[in-house]
Amino acid sequence: MKYSIVATCAFGIEGILKEEIINLGYKDIKVDNGKVVFEGEERDIARCNIWLRTADRIFIKITEFKAETFEELFQGTKAVNWGDILPKDAKIHVVGKSVKSKLFSVSDCQAIVKKAIIESMKNKYNIEWFEETGAEYKIEVSLLKDMATISLDTSGIGLHKRGYRQLSGDAPLRETLASALVYISKWDPKRVLADPLCGSGTILIEAAMIGKNIAPGINRQFAMENWPNFNKNVWIEERELAKSKMNEEEFLLLGSDIDGKILKVARENAKKAGVDKYIAFQKLPVEEFRSRKKYGVIITNPPYGERLMEKREVEKLYRKMGEVFSKLDTWSFFVLTAHPEFQRYFGKKADKNRKLYNGKLLCYYYQYFGPLPKK
Repeated sequence: MKYSIVATCAFGIEGILKEEIINLGYKDIKVDNGKVVFEGEERDIARCNIWLRTADRIFIKITEFKAETFEELFQGTKAVNWGDILPKDAKIHVVGKSVKSKLFSVSDCQAIVKKAIIESMKNKYNIEWFEETGAEYKIEVSLLKDMATISLDTSGIGLHKRGYRQLSGDAPLRETLASALVYISKWDPKRVLADPLCGSGTILIEAAMIGKNIAPGINRQFAMENWPNFNKNVWIEERELAKSKMNEEEFLLLGSDIDGKILKVARENAKKAGVDKYIAFQKLPVEEFRSRKKYGVIITNPPYGERLMEKREVEKLYRKMGEVFSKLDTWSFFVLTAHPEFQRYFGKKADKNRKLYNGKLLCYYYQYFGPLPKK
């Protein structure tokens, strides 16, 4: 059976997610704000959940219709044969969002959608009461400019939860965004990669998983696996296939930070991700970072100085970074920050910058290109 598959992502990385989906072998892909839409079967849903590094969740789009009134929302939802989608004992959990729509009360929309689903299911199962003791099915009602989209969440817990990061620093970078930073840098495992402000190690761990071709969802479970009306074997087969695609690439990534406690966390996270032998962590202030290697790459997410007391400290840190990085004359640097004057304190204008969102915070990804290695 063919499904309309929707992979959602943070604003600004839709193009990266599209490339990932193309590399998995899919065509006829439509890109929209914060999402990428394409067609596929049950196996494709499993494959995308297991493999996509920059997606937040994988949805099945069930229906789409105009809804300016609660009655239109109810009838549009009820028109779906929900009994063909949900088993009799399904635990139905409706979530919602509304943007620029007449129906702005999200809680009311959720209640109406659930009521409509139950009414539709009564026609299939000929019963009045559903106990909801079975597997959970999370259904999303999304209203945008009075268009209602009803979707089924196949992922469950967000895809950034790879399973390796039990602990993190104060302002953790999502694993999905860390992967996007690595992809944008076009880092190649043949080049040295360093993060001199590595914190809990997320950027380096994601880079190591990319370098080794380790599927990010290989060690976690997904909501759809628990649904009795779908084939569990598909997920087992896709995981086995993913394991067979890991490569023998050898490389070493460098992670350093001034905080010894957070480095302990980084080492533990790398171990859980199965990439600890590819990352060397060291306690080191950024001003002492040195390397004799040529054509290296730095990808880092330094503190932003959002609190007034930290602002001067952070600006001092950016100056130090500028001084240290300028001595690495063949290296390329990629820095993510929300500080509006990063370039001034760093002492150099970026060759390119890109708007990205770290959670709800607008950031810029400053890109400084060094020479490419001689072939």
